[in-house]
Amino acid sequence: MKEPKDIKKATNLTELLDIKYGKPGVVKREKFEEKTRLFIISEMMKAARKEAHLTQQQLADKIGTKKSYISRIENGRSDIQLSTLFRIFENGLGKHVNLEIK
Repeated sequence: MKEPKDIKKATNLTELLDIKYGKPGVVKREKFEEKTRLFIISEMMKAARKEAHLTQQQLADKIGTKKSYISRIENGRSDIQLSTLFRIFENGLGKHVNLEIK
């Protein structure tokens, strides 16, 4: 897929995102930002699991779910409920989750 020529005019990340995905509030931009947040959570979870020296199976066993579900979350292929997120990080990985709403 070719990028618009205007992409070379971007001087910061916000401008680049505006050009590539549209301004905040545009459906394409909202979908991109949602996928980005899911990616960040999945990478944080994967890093915390590895830091705890747990396999996906061991983590799944600790929180009462399946390895395939942990894998889907870590690969950004599954939405995660807030209660499950807390259970994974707090019960499974011994981390404290702090939620901020702006």
